[in-house]
Amino acid sequence: MLEASLSAQDDSRFAPEEVTAGALLLQYVKTQLQGTKVRLQPPTHIHDEDFMIVDKHTMRALEIRATLRDGTHQGSLVHAIRRTVTKSGARLLSQRLASPSTSIPIITERLNLVSEMRDSSPTRQELVALLRRTFDTLRLVQKFAFGRGDADDLLGIARTVEIMQQVAYHLQDYAALKDETSPGEAMANSKALKMNSVLEVLGRLSLDGPTKLAERIIDAIDEDGLSQQHRIEEDEAAVAAGLVQKVVAEEAPGEKIPGQSKRTIGSPNASRSDDAEFDDVWIMRRNASPILERLHKDLDGLKIQKAGLIGRLRDQSGIPSLTLRWTSQGHICHVKSKKDMSSLRAMDGVQGIGSTKSTQSFYLPEWTRLGGHIEQQKLRIRTEEQRVFSELRSQVITNLVKLRRNAAVLDELDVACSFATLAEEQNWVRPILNMSTQHKIVGGRHPMVEVGLGEQGRSFTSNDCFVGADERILLITGPNMAGKSTFLRQNALIAILAQTGSFVPADYAEIGVVDKIFSRMGSADNLYQDQSTFMVEMLETATILQRATPRSFVRLLSRTNLFETKSF
Repeated sequence: MLEASLSAQDDSRFAPEEVTAGALLLQYVKTQLQGTKVRLQPPTHIHDEDFMIVDKHTMRALEIRATLRDGTHQGSLVHAIRRTVTKSGARLLSQRLASPSTSIPIITERLNLVSEMRDSSPTRQELVALLRRTFDTLRLVQKFAFGRGDADDLLGIARTVEIMQQVAYHLQDYAALKDETSPGEAMANSKALKMNSVLEVLGRLSLDGPTKLAERIIDAIDEDGLSQQHRIEEDEAAVAAGLVQKVVAEEAPGEKIPGQSKRTIGSPNASRSDDAEFDDVWIMRRNASPILERLHKDLDGLKIQKAGLIGRLRDQSGIPSLTLRWTSQGHICHVKSKKDMSSLRAMDGVQGIGSTKSTQSFYLPEWTRLGGHIEQQKLRIRTEEQRVFSELRSQVITNLVKLRRNAAVLDELDVACSFATLAEEQNWVRPILNMSTQHKIVGGRHPMVEVGLGEQGRSFTSNDCFVGADERILLITGPNMAGKSTFLRQNALIAILAQTGSFVPADYAEIGVVDKIFSRMGSADNLYQDQSTFMVEMLETATILQRATPRSFVRLLSRTNLFETKSF
């Protein structure tokens, strides 16, 4: 069930308990998803020390994903800093904010990529324009891994792979241009460090298999036919919605049906009364396979026979409005005329099945036989189309690992371009990360408050923060609306942004790596569990004292005082 088996070295990293837990999970997935060829990514060993721990209380207090008072997205940190253009990029951004890295090499690599994108505005704009046209490949691949996915999903994967190729070309051209224009030795070394991040991203793109898959999909799927199929489905959905409205209007007058179409009521089969084969909608091209090409040629021959039969019957009856149809009654001959039908009725096996004031319908044995052959041929074509589609789905599964990895590269580029755009717009600076126990911020600003004030045409008054080393505790007091809580949250958010791999809202930032951030809010109780406000405060404080380390950043908020601690 795994994409790739674990090596002996990787396997030795897992404890027996972890191996047992993994085996139980695989058995559960196999039991619940019987009959599917799901492919799971190999397990990775994650240590707590690899990421900054931000618990749910701190996430809420710092308003990282939602505001504290209303719980809305607008006004949160994600809302203030997000410049991503893809859904998967937004998910990666949210994930990084929830678990910032504590590895200086990883943070530095992310910052190098952001720096390169910020300094190269034309390249960044080209990449962003390409990323806007991508589809959510991770979600599409997941659908195929679970045995789902349709022709639209295949086209989405193919279009995204084409964009991956264009992204690779742009990065290659950019790297080549940088090599030609590198300045002096000192600047060249700095540029080389940044370029390594671009080349590393480029090196992780694997396009050989996915490119062949995309070409096969584009050559096989008929986009015009697929669009026509969508229009037919939309028309049928509109008819169903109109029927619902009609029934509700008759049985429950005045009741509104939310989300129902307001299109006029009609019949989806009304347009099938003409000679044209309106139901001949193929999602695969005629040359998608040799068998499909031969079947279409045979169908063309049958249609020629049908056209010849129609012409002969019209000449024989002298009625140009005569048509051959397939309806719920079978294959019939339909005439919009009240003229004498003796010439038609004289034919062997002709049987009248009904008439109106202006139309007549007949069974015609010759048309019944020919129509049966046509329907059988259509069935063979649809069966072959399904076989080709299953083949394409299997090829997607075969390239699943490469598609996932390439999609992850696009997400990283999206986040890097987002941070670069943000840094350019808001005049943010690159932080300096080290293993010291100091937090030095000059000209710091609160990212969300600054955005809110900017929308009102006002500016944020920057401030400095020096904590750590000899001064491990800052006790901040002052009147209401003095900015105490803003200052406390601001510095915690700057630490999170820096370790996420983003530039930060400051004139200068030097930050020692933080392993945990705690935030006790106060002024809250939990009466359901028989906990008063004071008890809640003491329990939160006890948790901090038990779990905090010398590298933890602690923010305490009380009803009577406010103080922030960075414990080193």
